Amino acid sequence: MSAIPLTEPCYTCRRRHIQCDRTQSPCLKCQKAGLQCLDKRPVRWVQGVAIRGTMRGRSYENNAAVSSSPVGEIETRLSAAGLPQDPNGQSLVPTSPRSSLPPPILSGVDATSRYYLDYYNDRICRLFIVYDSGNNPFRSLIPLALNDSVLLDAVLALAARHRANFEQPFSTDGSRSASTPVDVDREALRFKFRAIQGLARSVNAGTPNRDATVASVFLLVFLDLLESGCDRWNYHLEGAKTLMALTPAHDSGRTVEKIRKFIIKQIHLIESLGATFVRPALLSGSTSIDESASLLQDSVEESFLGCPEYILTAVQFFSLQRDIFSSDNKSDQAGLDEIASVLDAVIGFDCYLWASALPLPVESATRDMDDLCKLAQAYKLGAMVYGRRVLDALQAVQTNQEGIASELLEVIDSLQQGSSLLKCALWPIIIAGLECRAPAQREILTQALEKFWQDTKCLNVTNAAKILQDYWRSTDQKIGAATNHWIFDMGRLSHDWLLI
Repeated sequence: MSAIPLTEPCYTCRRRHIQCDRTQSPCLKCQKAGLQCLDKRPVRWVQGVAIRGTMRGRSYENNAAVSSSPVGEIETRLSAAGLPQDPNGQSLVPTSPRSSLPPPILSGVDATSRYYLDYYNDRICRLFIVYDSGNNPFRSLIPLALNDSVLLDAVLALAARHRANFEQPFSTDGSRSASTPVDVDREALRFKFRAIQGLARSVNAGTPNRDATVASVFLLVFLDLLESGCDRWNYHLEGAKTLMALTPAHDSGRTVEKIRKFIIKQIHLIESLGATFVRPALLSGSTSIDESASLLQDSVEESFLGCPEYILTAVQFFSLQRDIFSSDNKSDQAGLDEIASVLDAVIGFDCYLWASALPLPVESATRDMDDLCKLAQAYKLGAMVYGRRVLDALQAVQTNQEGIASELLEVIDSLQQGSSLLKCALWPIIIAGLECRAPAQREILTQALEKFWQDTKCLNVTNAAKILQDYWRSTDQKIGAATNHWIFDMGRLSHDWLLI
């Protein structure tokens, strides 16, 4: 019986960036390499807690491994804290912020959940968006959460963790304070525990309410920013992408459709910037989710960070070229010319024109055009530095970028002087930190990181500060060392950091 040829290149060869022979299934190149020949990207997120590392292959239903799973880890910490694991267990409720949700919405919600729903509505929704407005997609999740217990627990976990972080001081050495209120920390752990348990049940059962399930997974990425910014966010991101791809388009109502589009856009943003500081090919980098030009249109009232899509696409391209070079350790002239062409396009990007052309929704927050231009400029300069370092590595040269780094530093320093948009600029801050050598420059960046912490209370920024401090100590001991190596060195750290 003759082998049946493949109609298109197999997924395994595409993933390895090699040409598939397509002669049969499995193809000869996969057979020779001893790899499974897949026709499309496998759905791996639901098969265990993690795709890589020590958690690979473990599942939430594996009782023998419960102490090693996220659920088991939280369960252990809950027991150590003395918190009853009964979902109906009572706990102390901290002083509530000013209630902003109408009473009818909160009817039937217990006092603890009501407090954290108010906290989410009042603080979390403003935190993870460029400008708060009546169109805030995070706030649109509240009605959906009140009809889905898993999403509700994810929302409450975000609020409780942010509240717990308020007692933590800013630290550049990775130390943590013991002053966090025990009751708040317990609540954060309990809500996260219930959310992950519920997600495991929903995914394995093929729940019909997949929009709420996707939103729950999506919120876990932001929970990871609040907790540390490392190691779990990529699993959540890949899981959300897989679920989105598996969810057929249907008439789910205008609000749910807006939430869905928002999640797609933020997944694109997070994976584009997140891939720049992690191991090559950690993220799949591709998805069947629609990413049409109209869907990815810039809108700062519906954006987590406000990075211009034009710049985001360029950063994604530079990161991909870094990954290809890391795999093949070579690059042809055509590839170098393409990188140089994209870099020139970034240099020519007009930040003021971008800011002035942003669409104004019906219900718009008050915008500061100057701040928006500064934010766009920070991402533009960061992309210029990153793209140049990728090109330098491929050409085995080292370009002096002191001028661009200094300009980026000035923009960052300006953003921390009273602007509300510094909370959107961690990625450019890290880029500047990896380039700056003068102690005075580093002090400005450390101050910016501390201001970022005060504005956000996301623990990934304290870890970012420690990463930069360690990097500065390392480079100071290597006088004359190449400065373009950080595009690779950042991916060789002990954890996969989401520094955005």
